[in-house]
Amino acid sequence: MTTPVLGLRPVAGGVSEFWQQRADVVVIGTGVAGLVAALAAHRRGKRVGQRVIVLSKPSDREGATATYYAQGGIAVVLPDSDDSVDAHVADTVAAGGGLCDPDAVRSIVAAGHSAVADLVADGARFDEAAPARWALTREGGHTRRRIIHAGGDATGAEVQRALDVATAALDIRRNHTALRILHDDTAVTGVLVRNEDGLGILHAPSVILATGGLGQLYSATTNPAGSTGDGIALALWAGMAVRDIEFIQFHPTMLYDPNARGRRPLITEALRGEGAVLVDSQGSSVTDGVHPMGDLAPRDVVAAAIHARLAATGDDCVFLDARRIAEFGRRFPTVAAACAAAGVDPTRQPIPVVPGAHYSCGGVTTDAYGRTDLPGLFAAGEVARTGLHGANRLASNSLLEGLVVGRRAGAAAADHATQVGSV
Repeated sequence: MTTPVLGLRPVAGGVSEFWQQRADVVVIGTGVAGLVAALAAHRRGKRVGQRVIVLSKPSDREGATATYYAQGGIAVVLPDSDDSVDAHVADTVAAGGGLCDPDAVRSIVAAGHSAVADLVADGARFDEAAPARWALTREGGHTRRRIIHAGGDATGAEVQRALDVATAALDIRRNHTALRILHDDTAVTGVLVRNEDGLGILHAPSVILATGGLGQLYSATTNPAGSTGDGIALALWAGMAVRDIEFIQFHPTMLYDPNARGRRPLITEALRGEGAVLVDSQGSSVTDGVHPMGDLAPRDVVAAAIHARLAATGDDCVFLDARRIAEFGRRFPTVAAACAAAGVDPTRQPIPVVPGAHYSCGGVTTDAYGRTDLPGLFAAGEVARTGLHGANRLASNSLLEGLVVGRRAGAAAADHATQVGSV
């Protein structure tokens, strides 16, 4: 029995009156997970002539995804370094509050370097400490310097740029909103979509959810306008399980501006990795005695410490003192620009910050390859709950997960379409 959808009116032969098209794989979302999945599906299915269609809810490209705004970088274990997969796994599990899936964590972390190498092959360029040697920084919860970055604090913008270029020849449809995942009793059959022409159906045996998070459900968030939880809703309407959805990560350092509305600028914790310190209005440490890692404790710990200090003092914000960081504007141009727009000079004064809704640690229940319990339905990136994050995401594991699971989900979706044939 096909899922009933929003009053579709069948006509003779069971075909609706709305526009209809066919594809082999439909990807919903154009951030890191969606575009990596689309590339993987396209490359996997190209030999058999598969058609991949990518849907984007926003009509424009610039700043449309959370990927674009990611500052810190990608957490990845580099070969021939003092780091190890075991150490990265241990840091991830410790940050996750006991709710990570250790097998999924190891699977994703171990595949990180290969996934980053693919991204570089697709045109991404990362900052170097020396020729052919990436510069590394450290962020909250990490016991090693393992964060690669681009443009100082513009990693997400570089990842998005490279993937936009790499996918330029794909069929990417903007201003297309997915309204329902269609399925029968056994598997996915397509997607109900709204665009400028109205309602229509994209018939497809494989659908990948890569819609990002839900930060716009909160009044203060680092997320762009499109982060409204669409993928979670689509999965629930399709009868899929979600898990750990109650764990919303609040980033400790969002720029405080009492006049700001909508998305607020993130102040990357790479600043703390390079020596910036969190203080209250009296100049006292916010995290002293709270955690052995101090200002570089996992994000949930630091955000809770800030909240407790604000509750105790009645202040509107705390401050990130980054005045000791040399060449601030060159090393952190994105943060410098955001501060300047708010009338703050981080080289002369501490930056006012507060916690803000940042990342959904749970989501659609999948395995480490993006597979859900409904054949033909996959999910990757922030919308998915793979078991990597548990109750709290380790810094810079999000782009890592998008790269690894996006690539896996795209390949698996193409394989599924090959197995069942186009609908």
